[in-house]
Amino acid sequence: MAAATGEPLLADRPGPAARVVARPEVGALLGALLVFAFFSVATERFLSTAGVATWLDDASTLGIMAVAVALLMVGGEFDLSAGVLTASTALVTAVLATRLGWHTWLALLASLVFALAVGALNGWLVTRTGLPSFIVTLGTLLALQGLNLGVTRLVTGTVQVSGMRSADGYASAGFLFASTFRLGGAAFPVSILWWLLVTAVASVVLLRTRFGNRVFAVGGSAAAARAVGVPVLRTKVLLFTTTAFAAWLVGSINILRFTSVQANQGIGLEFQYIIAAVIGGCLLTGGFGSAVGAALGALIFGMARQGIVYANWDSDWFQLFLGVMLLAAVLVNNALRRRAERARR
Repeated sequence: MAAATGEPLLADRPGPAARVVARPEVGALLGALLVFAFFSVATERFLSTAGVATWLDDASTLGIMAVAVALLMVGGEFDLSAGVLTASTALVTAVLATRLGWHTWLALLASLVFALAVGALNGWLVTRTGLPSFIVTLGTLLALQGLNLGVTRLVTGTVQVSGMRSADGYASAGFLFASTFRLGGAAFPVSILWWLLVTAVASVVLLRTRFGNRVFAVGGSAAAARAVGVPVLRTKVLLFTTTAFAAWLVGSINILRFTSVQANQGIGLEFQYIIAAVIGGCLLTGGFGSAVGAALGALIFGMARQGIVYANWDSDWFQLFLGVMLLAAVLVNNALRRRAERARR
């Protein structure tokens, strides 16, 4: 029956079996509560309305990408080009709108097509060549980085593109991607709502759809998934394009909010996305993870980064915090994996 319908057998679905034993986001939830409690006591500004708006803002764009990266990691792959791609999409939008006079919405559509093409290419190369996604997307990262710098210098003579505010259609696009809403006397960016929406949609897809079962299956064992009829190539290509879509969304939010973009933006952010996903319960080996957990991992980032500022500590302590959180998350995740494996036997 499983082979006929294209769905993996329960034994070949490490994600659902693991969910019976333990929710992958439990560790992230506990970590978020501890960080929240600590900085609530350490500094009064942390719980002010403006303070909450600041650390939610910090976490929102990171969270959008962390959720998409988490889906990809559940599927057993990585995307090291995700950070630079956020800058690439913003640059495509900005160059088309400010230098070639395109309408903002048309420029956004073109940058979306560009992002999806990059994601599809990454997925196709990984599945067709059999090369590790780490190597393939590292190559994409370097190519995009060079393209960003080269094209930006060629078009503007500098490493920055600005002037989005004067582009046709900026007002309506800015309202959707870069506006704010007031709550408790403070301005909250709409990126927070996008973060919540992306997390909700990703969670439903991962836990309640056939595609979600396929993601868990190919992440647990691509060979076993293929043996029972799961379209491994299509599933992985869709996961890479999902990450690319999230990069486009974050790039669009950034360019419309700040109205300018640097060609070297996004470098190094890919590791923050992966760390947030791991803190949220994703295994580096694939087949286990949670969209909600990744969102909580990003929330921990935002609270810690801004909490350290509010407490007037040296920002270098944030790197120590990241290292400790990553090691703790890996240890917890390994324990959960072993527990899940015992439950499947």
